[in-house]
Amino acid sequence: MIQFCLSIDPGNTESAYVLLDAKTYSPIEHDKVKNEVLREILLQKISDNVIKHSFDAAIEMVASYGLAVGREVFETCVWIGRFAELLESNGIHVTFIYRKDVKMNLCGQTKAKDANIRMSLIDRFATHDLKNGKGTKANPDFFYNFKSDIWAAMAVGVTHLDTLKALGST
Repeated sequence: MIQFCLSIDPGNTESAYVLLDAKTYSPIEHDKVKNEVLREILLQKISDNVIKHSFDAAIEMVASYGLAVGREVFETCVWIGRFAELLESNGIHVTFIYRKDVKMNLCGQTKAKDANIRMSLIDRFATHDLKNGKGTKANPDFFYNFKSDIWAAMAVGVTHLDTLKALGST
């Protein structure tokens, strides 16, 4: 039974990550950093034994829709592989989550946009700031300090945990 889920929204130079409590889905740690920095963060957590047997990881995977792609997409693929290899070589199970699966899980349709995904997360987890889910410094809500791609990393983690729960694996 896993206790924590690390979810990553990879990019060609920077990636967002969220470390979630697998039971409550609460974000324990989150940020968007340079890929090299995220790699160092992961190595440090592994060496400090923060990441143990009760830990799982989910990384958003690139999918082909038959359209031409640029260099950035291939560079992102390289980083997906680097993150996966680092985690798996240290005994951490990695699951690749496709964007269409996130859209279906959170919105029930593959035509959903980022704004729909974000609103679905807010509707599900926010307690008092039902507009943006962040709250204020004096009264933070579930998504306090979330920005840009951190929302996508959270959606990947939620989809992964929801899938595990549906399979009876958590």
